[in-house]
Amino acid sequence: MKKSVFALLSLLLVGFYSNGQQVDFTEFDLDNGLHVILHQDNSAPVVITSVMYDVGGKDLGGKPETGLRSGFAHFFEHLLFEGSENIERGEFMKIIPANGGTFNANTSMDRTYYYDIFPSNKLELGLWLESERMLHPVIDQIGVDTQKEVVKEEKRQRTDAPYGKLLEVINENLFDVHPYKNSVLGFMEDINASTLEEFYAYFDKWYTPNNAVLIVAGDIDTNETKELVKKYFSEVKQRPKPVRNFPKETPITESKQVEAFDANIQLPAIIAAYRLPPQSSRDAYVLDMISTYLSGGKSSVLYKKMVDEQKQALAVQAVNLGQVDHNIFALFAIPLGDVALDTLLSEMDEEIKVMQSELISERDYQKLLNQFENQFVNSNTSVEGIAGSLATYYLLYGDVNLINTQLDLYRSITREEIRDVAKKYLSPNQRVEIKYLPKKDDQ
Repeated sequence: MKKSVFALLSLLLVGFYSNGQQVDFTEFDLDNGLHVILHQDNSAPVVITSVMYDVGGKDLGGKPETGLRSGFAHFFEHLLFEGSENIERGEFMKIIPANGGTFNANTSMDRTYYYDIFPSNKLELGLWLESERMLHPVIDQIGVDTQKEVVKEEKRQRTDAPYGKLLEVINENLFDVHPYKNSVLGFMEDINASTLEEFYAYFDKWYTPNNAVLIVAGDIDTNETKELVKKYFSEVKQRPKPVRNFPKETPITESKQVEAFDANIQLPAIIAAYRLPPQSSRDAYVLDMISTYLSGGKSSVLYKKMVDEQKQALAVQAVNLGQVDHNIFALFAIPLGDVALDTLLSEMDEEIKVMQSELISERDYQKLLNQFENQFVNSNTSVEGIAGSLATYYLLYGDVNLINTQLDLYRSITREEIRDVAKKYLSPNQRVEIKYLPKKDDQ
């Protein structure tokens, strides 16, 4: 009876989440190819205007004959705040707070995202600012020289932080030919060598309206906003849509052992990294559940075992990093005391082997579903979260309506699938094992 009541309560909560989280949106294209998604929510006087460009760290600048250069998408994340033909240098970042707004931008391997959040009576201002960024930004030597120093300082701060080079080390060892092997922030030699002409060419290639999606979400009138979007963005000229042709990686069939050194750490770490199918695949969703089962919170399998009970690790984590071409699944642990790195890896492998041969318990399965429901609901409780989801699902997943159906996809995953996917992808011969060690003075 107790179990039945619990099951009934779970079903009621699932129904509440499904009905309460429906996100309505309107899509259309301008003649120049810009895809536009509008979401009207008049519950608060706030509006977000955002643009996600289909360009990221994997898209190198420069030219084959003079050298391809990493970090260009991230560089433009900074450079496109410099100003435009109608906005003086430095004024972009003054106009927004002066009108009660906030702004930010970020870059991943796959995309670059800019957004402004304003009181809803400043909608037109937000659209104008983003259209200026796309239409005619000022790209000149002063701006390039200024942002080179900014980007280099950001890179120094990131890589000088403890374990700050971890992802770069994983990328360069997990990928042999795909440009995921590069750094999102760019390597210092590439930043230093990049030229103004290369930035011109990069903007012309990637920042065309038919290579972007515009999101307007919040306290808007959909019909009026459509007309404003046309007013500000129709003038942007369409250019050829970039075509990618990345080389294919050869599957990993033998484990690879690597050592990497970091002068900014005192404690070593062990990483086991796997190159896996892209986030748009069903198996990637299953791997999301596997990573959460292993290390999603203090009651997770690895945390309870290695941190709480056996006192072997200061930290332990399993991560499934979603990307367009290849996901990265990584196991990570920092030892407590004199525990050997190989011991930590063996302990993590032991739990993987259990998952590969046995079904997780019904209780743990229900806990996983609850975690994903909570995460899904929280991600769409603000217009900022909704705008980011709409842009991501359109540009990276090819299905905007995932904002309403993704949770159902997670719910459809069975315990048998979790076992089978763990068995399919997470064997020691399919990975790179990295000992991440403190760097000594003589190294």
